[in-house]
Amino acid sequence: MGWGGSCFPKDVKALIHMAELYGVRPEILLAVAHVNYDQRKRLIQKARDILGGFRGKTVGLLGLAFKPNTDDMRDAPSISLVHMLQHEGATVKAYDPEAQENAEHLVQDVVFCEDPYQVAEGADGLILVTEWNEFKQLDMQRLKSMMRQPVLVDGRNIYDPKRMVELGFNYRGMGRGYDGGGAG
Repeated sequence: MGWGGSCFPKDVKALIHMAELYGVRPEILLAVAHVNYDQRKRLIQKARDILGGFRGKTVGLLGLAFKPNTDDMRDAPSISLVHMLQHEGATVKAYDPEAQENAEHLVQDVVFCEDPYQVAEGADGLILVTEWNEFKQLDMQRLKSMMRQPVLVDGRNIYDPKRMVELGFNYRGMGRGYDGGGAG
């Protein structure tokens, strides 16, 4: 669902700026930056399509940091996901094993949870944002049993689509031909 953080986005912007200073239109770099941010919109569209919109729905985010093993929230995709979901009327719940405290200063009106299962409780759908090892080892049957609707949009493609469908999830990944119910 795209990259975030402090280094790569800053470096791409700097290369674009340098090219423009020298009168070169950096088409490929501009396209890379555009596609990266557009991936967040694509992920939201997948969830919107499955849920039939977000108004009155509860959507849980698994992970908030821009990558695992950090508490870094700089340009984290989760920030724009929260804003998009809230703008469309969703209640947002979230859990991150490291970045939660930092996220609390960056997004408002999010229900921060103690673990992934609390995020799933009463959720109409979940979005996997950060590929923490903890999320790779979840009890998926337990997770599903706590949800109002077993919808999972996997922004990092850490789950096997066929297995998720076998478990009863309405599952979507990113950029895959088969993702458990629709085009990638």
